[in-house]
Amino acid sequence: MEVGKEAEQNTNTVRKALLIINCIILAIGNCAGPLMMRLYFIHGGKRVWFCSFLETVAWPIILLPIVCAYFNRSRTQPTSQNKLFFMKPYLFLAAAFIGILTGLDDYLYAYGVARLPVSTSSLIIASQLAFTAGFALVLVKQKFTSYSINAVFLLTIGAGVLAMHTSGEHPATESNREYVAGFLMTLAAAALYGFLLPLMELTYKKSKQEISYALVMEIQMVMCFFATGVCTIGMLVNNDFKAIPREAREYALGETNYYVIAICSAIIWQCFFLGAIGVIFCASSLLSGVIMAVLLPVTEILAVIFYHESFHAEKGVALALSLWGFLSYFYGEIKDSKKNIPVLQSEMTSVSDGQQSV
Repeated sequence: MEVGKEAEQNTNTVRKALLIINCIILAIGNCAGPLMMRLYFIHGGKRVWFCSFLETVAWPIILLPIVCAYFNRSRTQPTSQNKLFFMKPYLFLAAAFIGILTGLDDYLYAYGVARLPVSTSSLIIASQLAFTAGFALVLVKQKFTSYSINAVFLLTIGAGVLAMHTSGEHPATESNREYVAGFLMTLAAAALYGFLLPLMELTYKKSKQEISYALVMEIQMVMCFFATGVCTIGMLVNNDFKAIPREAREYALGETNYYVIAICSAIIWQCFFLGAIGVIFCASSLLSGVIMAVLLPVTEILAVIFYHESFHAEKGVALALSLWGFLSYFYGEIKDSKKNIPVLQSEMTSVSDGQQSV
């Protein structure tokens, strides 16, 4: 009993540590990714498919931790049981399908960021939580409390408030029609990614093999590989590969900075995707969506500081509703966890008494 309890505690400790690490990685990618993408566009960048490509092209970085995990296992496992890759065909096909959809989502998001201020696009993306909640209910039977329902409702209303200001903030170089198109494309990106998060969780649950964190990294690599393939096709059709050298030479911050921004963007976005699926592995797709929404105020503040973006009344109302939603969700989670502790302790006591009587 004690040995089993200790093993379970060790497993929970490792999972909590992984969750914290993935939350940090997700925070870096979620806050810095949109800022880097907007930096590319506001100084002369115009290639939407190229920006989409940068979101997943750094997938080879994942090979490094996979190889390190392989050599670490080599010390404790027989050579016959240790493999570099554990993914089976079913999981590979599922990851490939999600990767293709991710490539499409990358384009929708990059199109929106190209035409909207970071603060506006971030608030629209906050509506992703509502889509995540809805799809999580359908796909993985996510349980909801009054607090989580309230949070989803407030976040959805907060994003909707922005629609009242779509005509007053578009850049001078773009028409109102382009601004509205950017708004709708960003909303579509939020909806699609809101579907992809629960779909990823469903893939874990329906997998015919045990899901470890090493396998999660393999899934991430396959997803990003296929997403990059979709964006590469888009770049070829749009002649981006021919246009990039010329665009780099004409870039307002200089040719060297152009490529530095591209490389940094690719690395930062890889942090976002790895952190997102890591949180799903350690907790749930809904928590992954909530964390992305929780980071909204940080992205808002950074956009105002670095890009001097306006912060009109509608944004203030949307941000207030979003913060209210965040607080509602986490208050419900804390209250629920406190409620479950006495029940868990009672169950543990009953099990222990039963074993002693035997």
